[in-house]
Amino acid sequence: MADVLLRPPGLEHLSHLRLASQSPRRLALLRQIGLEPEVAPQDVDETQRPGETPRDYVERMAQTKAQTGASPEVPLCLGADTVVTMDGEVFGKPQDAMQARQTLKMLAGRSHQVLTAIALAVGDPPIIRSAVSTTTVWMNTATDLEIDAYIATSEPMDKAGAYGIQGLGAFLITRIDGSYTGVMGLPLFETVVLLQWASRLHLA
Repeated sequence: MADVLLRPPGLEHLSHLRLASQSPRRLALLRQIGLEPEVAPQDVDETQRPGETPRDYVERMAQTKAQTGASPEVPLCLGADTVVTMDGEVFGKPQDAMQARQTLKMLAGRSHQVLTAIALAVGDPPIIRSAVSTTTVWMNTATDLEIDAYIATSEPMDKAGAYGIQGLGAFLITRIDGSYTGVMGLPLFETVVLLQWASRLHLA
């Protein structure tokens, strides 16, 4: 019996999706729902504007990546961005081990929010629709030795908030309230809803 490509309902005829991200986790999550996108990271200015809220910032980044990655040859471009925020401060990817240590020590023993925005650019000129997933994450009171040992694995260095919930960093997390895949970097529920909208748009 031939292998059947399993996709959520409504995405059976979706073709040529571009992913404006180099994240291997986002690619793996799209493959989990039966999609094999073209990977095309976009180089955009990721400076947060004065007075811009974490939610507005992360949504603007996703929209900018989707719009920048869109082209007449590719009908669908998906952009995404993830930040960790606590007390109004945004924690992106650490620049070095020292910054990773500072971030993890600040998050230890407290709760924080992970905001992941996704945006889909459809057509030419592109119509852009976006969504934001917010998840509250509680981190344990890790010791300095545990934090240093984790940083030594290099896992924190390409992740917002300096940890990966889907990897070794799971030992730091006591519980979450929200989307697990959102914390990974691509909330699948919201992503499927946007892709279903795009599929209907193209088939209409």
